[in-house]
Amino acid sequence: MVLLEFAMSPTGQGESLSAQVARVLDVIDKSGVPYQLTPMGTILEGEWDEVMAVVTACFKTLQAECPRIGMNLKMDWRAGPESRLLSKIARVEAHLGRKLKT
Repeated sequence: MVLLEFAMSPTGQGESLSAQVARVLDVIDKSGVPYQLTPMGTILEGEWDEVMAVVTACFKTLQAECPRIGMNLKMDWRAGPESRLLSKIARVEAHLGRKLKT
Protein backbone atom coordinates (compact mmCIF):
# COMPACT_ATOMS: atom_id res chain seq x y z
CA MET A 1 0.00 0.00 0.00
CA VAL A 2 1.29 3.46 -0.90
CA LEU A 3 0.85 6.78 0.85
CA LEU A 4 1.84 9.45 -1.64
CA GLU A 5 1.93 13.18 -0.96
CA PHE A 6 2.30 15.56 -3.86
CA ALA A 7 1.89 19.17 -4.91
CA MET A 8 2.01 20.52 -8.46
CA SER A 9 2.95 24.11 -9.16
CA PRO A 10 2.35 25.49 -12.63
CA THR A 11 4.50 28.51 -13.38
CA GLY A 12 3.49 31.52 -15.43
CA GLN A 13 -0.11 31.30 -14.26
CA GLY A 14 -0.16 34.29 -11.93
CA GLU A 15 0.13 34.59 -8.18
CA SER A 16 -3.00 32.63 -7.22
CA LEU A 17 -3.18 28.99 -8.30
CA SER A 18 -6.57 28.13 -6.79
CA ALA A 19 -8.19 27.56 -10.22
CA GLN A 20 -5.49 25.05 -11.18
CA VAL A 21 -5.66 23.40 -7.75
CA ALA A 22 -9.43 23.05 -8.17
CA ARG A 23 -8.97 21.28 -11.52
CA VAL A 24 -6.44 18.89 -10.01
CA LEU A 25 -8.68 18.20 -7.00
CA ASP A 26 -11.57 17.47 -9.33
CA VAL A 27 -9.45 14.74 -10.97
CA ILE A 28 -8.43 13.35 -7.57
CA ASP A 29 -11.96 13.40 -6.14
CA LYS A 30 -13.45 11.68 -9.20
CA SER A 31 -10.72 8.98 -9.15
CA GLY A 32 -12.21 7.24 -6.11
CA VAL A 33 -8.77 6.97 -4.50
CA PRO A 34 -8.80 7.84 -0.78
CA TYR A 35 -7.15 11.23 -0.26
CA GLN A 36 -6.58 14.00 2.22
CA LEU A 37 -6.24 17.61 1.11
CA THR A 38 -3.79 19.76 3.05
CA PRO A 39 -2.90 23.43 2.59
CA MET A 40 0.43 22.43 1.01
CA GLY A 41 -0.52 19.37 -1.05
CA THR A 42 -2.63 16.25 -1.25
CA ILE A 43 -2.06 12.77 0.18
CA LEU A 44 -3.30 9.74 -1.78
CA GLU A 45 -3.60 6.17 -0.51
CA GLY A 46 -3.78 3.08 -2.70
CA GLU A 47 -1.83 0.60 -4.74
CA TRP A 48 1.20 1.85 -6.69
CA ASP A 49 -0.40 1.80 -10.14
CA GLU A 50 -3.59 3.37 -8.82
CA VAL A 51 -1.99 6.38 -7.12
CA MET A 52 0.54 6.93 -9.92
CA ALA A 53 -2.32 6.95 -12.44
CA VAL A 54 -4.00 9.73 -10.45
CA VAL A 55 -0.78 11.78 -10.35
CA THR A 56 -0.37 11.28 -14.11
CA ALA A 57 -3.97 12.35 -14.76
CA CYS A 58 -3.43 15.48 -12.63
CA PHE A 59 -0.27 16.31 -14.55
CA LYS A 60 -2.00 15.89 -17.91
CA THR A 61 -4.83 18.14 -16.75
CA LEU A 62 -2.39 20.95 -16.00
CA GLN A 63 -0.13 20.22 -18.97
CA ALA A 64 -2.92 21.15 -21.38
CA GLU A 65 -2.74 24.80 -20.25
CA CYS A 66 0.61 25.25 -18.48
CA PRO A 67 3.97 25.48 -20.25
CA ARG A 68 5.88 24.56 -17.09
CA ILE A 69 4.96 22.51 -14.00
CA GLY A 70 7.01 21.84 -10.88
CA MET A 71 6.09 18.96 -8.61
CA ASN A 72 7.05 17.81 -5.12
CA LEU A 73 6.31 14.17 -4.47
CA LYS A 74 7.09 11.88 -1.59
CA MET A 75 5.79 8.43 -0.88
CA ASP A 76 5.86 5.61 1.59
CA TRP A 77 5.24 2.07 0.38
CA ARG A 78 4.56 -0.65 2.90
CA ALA A 79 3.31 -4.17 2.38
CA GLY A 80 0.12 -4.68 4.28
CA PRO A 81 -3.33 -3.30 4.85
CA GLU A 82 -4.80 0.00 3.75
CA SER A 83 -6.21 2.76 5.94
CA ARG A 84 -2.78 4.12 6.86
CA LEU A 85 -4.05 7.55 5.86
CA LEU A 86 -5.93 7.60 9.16
CA SER A 87 -4.26 4.88 11.22
CA LYS A 88 -0.82 6.51 11.22
CA ILE A 89 -2.30 9.61 12.85
CA ALA A 90 -4.33 7.51 15.28
CA ARG A 91 -1.21 5.68 16.48
CA VAL A 92 0.62 8.95 17.18
CA GLU A 93 -2.44 10.28 19.03
CA ALA A 94 -2.55 7.08 21.09
CA HIS A 95 1.05 7.64 22.18
CA LEU A 96 0.21 11.20 23.17
CA GLY A 97 -3.11 10.31 24.78
CA ARG A 98 -4.96 13.07 22.97
CA LYS A 99 -6.32 14.16 19.62
CA LEU A 100 -4.21 16.37 17.39
CA LYS A 101 -5.34 19.07 14.96
CA THR A 102 -5.30 17.37 11.56
